[in-house]
Amino acid sequence: MTDKKTKATEMEKAEFRWPFGKRNYIFFAVAIVTIIAGYISLDQGSISLAPVLLVIGYCILVPLAILVRDPDLKESDSQDISES
Repeated sequence: MTDKKTKATEMEKAEFRWPFGKRNYIFFAVAIVTIIAGYISLDQGSISLAPVLLVIGYCILVPLAILVRDPDLKESDSQDISES
């Protein structure tokens, strides 16, 4: 019974950390700019450049922005674990 109380207390003390760092936001901003450029070129009538920009933005840069791990966050996570 005490184990459950200690786990609950530890979970309450745990601090929420956003999993994205500066590098993620940079990739996401580049993805947004690429997607906007794709729609602008689509509006201009480009049938070759627009799809390429949109595919790069949606299929490569957005997932990259989500999946890339920022090295600064890795260091702070390992320090927190060693302090516990």
